[in-house]
Amino acid sequence: MYKELAKYYDLIYHWKDYEAEANAVKELIEKYNRSDGKDLLDVGCGTGAHLKYFRKDFSCMGIDINNEMVEVAKGKFNNVVFKQGDMIDFNLEKVFDVVLCLFSSIGYVKTYSNLEKTFLNFANHLKKGGVLIVEPWFTKSTFWAGKPGMTTYDGDDVKIARLNTTKVQGDLSIMEMHYLIAEWEENIKHFVDIHELGLFETDKTLELMAKASLISEFLRDGLMKDRGLFIGVKM
Repeated sequence: MYKELAKYYDLIYHWKDYEAEANAVKELIEKYNRSDGKDLLDVGCGTGAHLKYFRKDFSCMGIDINNEMVEVAKGKFNNVVFKQGDMIDFNLEKVFDVVLCLFSSIGYVKTYSNLEKTFLNFANHLKKGGVLIVEPWFTKSTFWAGKPGMTTYDGDDVKIARLNTTKVQGDLSIMEMHYLIAEWEENIKHFVDIHELGLFETDKTLELMAKASLISEFLRDGLMKDRGLFIGVKM
């Protein structure tokens, strides 16, 4: 996903207020973190848009499964370390005071079995007393199955239109996304991405966090509508 679209990612999500979200997360870190360092890991970091606002206060590292996104991120910042890796089983041989997984990236693990492995992996990368903050995808009851979606970007030299369909199969939400991209003096490009994200229920997610030795809670008021936030502190 996003491989050929990585260079357009920041334009596609131009509407997102990363700075305000980062400031809200900083307040939660201040409230919940019990370790004494400033090492922060952003899992599923994409092009590093959130890390732009963490790097002044923390020693930051970002990891993403998509190498094209990692390369875009590396070109944006020279004081953040970026690596390619799968959130289910990456091994950085380092522990952090803060581990973040934002913008519903956790949904891409798809299954509860993978979710359990992922939380164990996150916990293994946390210092004792360190905090994990995860922004989930939707549950079955909050996902808008059947509803079409559209996002546009109207720049001077680049125009982007993304339309998508939505459906549910079992515990998966499936979105077929079609992108039309028009650029200065270039032919129109058409890309198709299929996004499959797990619809994980809140109680089950908290159970899996507890199994990973995380003292956990769910905050209904999160960064985006109807998503909330999971907070876990390493025991």
